[in-house]
Amino acid sequence: MIAATDALVIVDPQIDFCPGGSLAVTGGDAVMAPIAALSRRFAHVVVTQDWHPAGHLSFASSQPGRQPFETIAMPYGEQVLWPDHCVQGTPGADFHPAIADAVARADLIVRKGANPVVDSYSAFFENDRATRTGLAGALRDRGVTRCVFVGLAYDFCVAWSALDARAEGFEAVVLREHARAIAMPRPRGTSVDAAEEQFAARGVAASM
Repeated sequence: MIAATDALVIVDPQIDFCPGGSLAVTGGDAVMAPIAALSRRFAHVVVTQDWHPAGHLSFASSQPGRQPFETIAMPYGEQVLWPDHCVQGTPGADFHPAIADAVARADLIVRKGANPVVDSYSAFFENDRATRTGLAGALRDRGVTRCVFVGLAYDFCVAWSALDARAEGFEAVVLREHARAIAMPRPRGTSVDAAEEQFAARGVAASM
């Protein structure tokens, strides 16, 4: 049951993460209209937007000799190198048109990844784990106690956001049917498996 103290957090519903985009998530476009419909049931809606400057250090193109999806060590930890995506002011950074209704009614739009030397997956923190987006305080000010996460990608920005919501004292639910994953290989399983292990360990509910 959806309560007045719930917030729907729509993670990165952007053109570049949908089929045809530079960092496309398989089936990413298929969840946009269902998310927009779901958003009408929530009193509070938050939308996040990846918002990278050109030449961001998380782009493989900024790391000579490196290829997308390799990992490197950054001062703040391991960093996956991505294709250039969601560059500020480009069409790929725009929201998918099927989500327009939810964006128009959002309480907040949280832009992340604007620091050129630090990536940002979570809606709450940049990847240095020290720089806050301000979302936690804004939700508390609105009386929100539970965050429901949908969007892209399930195993990266959605997962990091949900885990940080728990760390910030909110209940957290991820709706699998309203999210899609990258599913990168890991030493054991995939990035989906790694995310779900963390969900189980830290009290995030992953619901169908």
